[in-house]
Amino acid sequence: MSDNKRLTHSTNSTTVADLLERLLDKGIVISGDIRIRLVEVELLTLEIRLLICSVDKAVEMGLDWWSGNPAFDSRARVASSLPATELEERLQRLEARLETMPTVIEETHT
Repeated sequence: MSDNKRLTHSTNSTTVADLLERLLDKGIVISGDIRIRLVEVELLTLEIRLLICSVDKAVEMGLDWWSGNPAFDSRARVASSLPATELEERLQRLEARLETMPTVIEETHT
């Protein structure tokens, strides 16, 4: 009787690290919609999409929104500072042109 009720232990266990590695490698999508209606009038709709994956997998799928964002990418910070230099040069040219223009004094008639 005790032979039939033996406890068996699984030798093929998964650790949290293995599970996390598999999750990040393959990715997982969680989605849901929340709709609030009052008397058949839709007041609010929330469409929630959550993607959990590794950065490599995200780039492979074409999700690389952080690559051009100056807050996340140092190369974008350098590129975003270039237009400011161009604007400063343009401002200097305009100021130089204003200095060469003759001064016009407006007279007010009372």
